[in-house]
Amino acid sequence: MPDLSIFVLASTVVAVLGIAIGAMAPAIAMGWSISRSMDALARQPEAEHSIMRTLFIGLAMIESLAIYVLVIILIVLFRNPLLEYLVK
Repeated sequence: MPDLSIFVLASTVVAVLGIAIGAMAPAIAMGWSISRSMDALARQPEAEHSIMRTLFIGLAMIESLAIYVLVIILIVLFRNPLLEYLVK
């Protein structure tokens, strides 16, 4: 049986980096979109319902990206599909 400690350590490091980037990128995108929507509301207050509806749909889509990253990272950490090829 090969030494799996290096593979497990590399998988853990990649998972930590992935969740860090996967949480940081949507947070930046959410902040940017909220900032832009506040600018739009300041310029056109009468379009509040349209802007807010579009904002909430966009925020939900951005948040779904973070959830997808979390699911993939959990799969890599707890049920690594590459581990089957190393252990036979």
